[in-house]
Amino acid sequence: MIRVCHLTSVHDENDTRIFLKECVSLSRNGYEVFFVVAGAQSHVVDWVNIVGVKKIGNRLMRIVRAWRPVYEAAVAIDAQIYHIHDPELLKAAVRLRLRGKTVVYDSHEDLPRQILAKPWIPSGLRPLLSRVVERVENARARKMSAIVTATPHIKERFEQLLPSDRVCAVGNFPILDEIKPRDNWDSRPVAACYIGGIFRERGIEEMVCAAGNANIPLLLAGTFAPPSLLGEMQRLDGWKNVDYRGFLDRRQVDELLADSMMGLLLLHPLPSYKDSLPIKLFEYMAAGIPVVCSDFPLWRGIVEDCHCGLCVDPLDAKAVASAVRQLASDRELAHLMGQRGRAAVENKYSWKSQEKILLDLYATLL
Repeated sequence: MIRVCHLTSVHDENDTRIFLKECVSLSRNGYEVFFVVAGAQSHVVDWVNIVGVKKIGNRLMRIVRAWRPVYEAAVAIDAQIYHIHDPELLKAAVRLRLRGKTVVYDSHEDLPRQILAKPWIPSGLRPLLSRVVERVENARARKMSAIVTATPHIKERFEQLLPSDRVCAVGNFPILDEIKPRDNWDSRPVAACYIGGIFRERGIEEMVCAAGNANIPLLLAGTFAPPSLLGEMQRLDGWKNVDYRGFLDRRQVDELLADSMMGLLLLHPLPSYKDSLPIKLFEYMAAGIPVVCSDFPLWRGIVEDCHCGLCVDPLDAKAVASAVRQLASDRELAHLMGQRGRAAVENKYSWKSQEKILLDLYATLL
């Protein structure tokens, strides 16, 4: 049996992309799978061997030191293929390559562009740091056996470093069996929802204001960052329309989607967001509800091609409220858009199609 090992110093053991999709898919297709996770307890789940190592909590220390315990565990496992999921682990990846190992770098996000929007980095320092990080990441990425990316945009960047047959995009699309449309459209409440990390740059203020302006409930699930942002939002007039559920598990998320008539995704027009493919867009579609999302060219192409929602200026709460009212006032149109979104996921945007790309890459590397 071929042994493979996925490595992370940042994500948790239940990470949807790493564990539920990639690791479980590989295990079900005959691989012996190990998943090294900082801060986890060692155990076996769905035939995946979780290997816990020491977690370093401080952000700076994690960048400098977190690679070593992960690397030591990886060497002990002695796999045929290693698959790393954090830029901080590229140092460990290079060392594994020097030991003659096959190593895949999974780039979830466009890190240099992401740095340009990090609030904890002084704004004057961001452009310089972004350039330095890109050079370091590129130098180490060139030494990898292959690179997996979460979006075609990131793939284009790394195709400048490795032959195109060693770089592939594996979208973070939903698992069809996890999210299914409910047959309660005629009776479900007129409500919008948002599920995910709750940050200012992900449009929480615009969503709360739009819920107030449109006078419909906003079902909100996730964790506020920073925590003080919750208090700021509670002081807005629109908060009276918010039903805040906190962090939800997968079953509770499914129930919230079944109580919603539309899903909101209003990320601000930052460089790291405009070319992203957020899983929530496709989860709303999989649930059979229309989307009201940021009018980015990439997203507009998907939404307009599928006729599954409305694109708006994410910084204009009045425009968001107008789109929400349009769907809320036309239940038949909203239902039709939701059905089209579900059909698009079934035909094009499901994990099944991406699983094949990952399995084909592994077969090529072996």
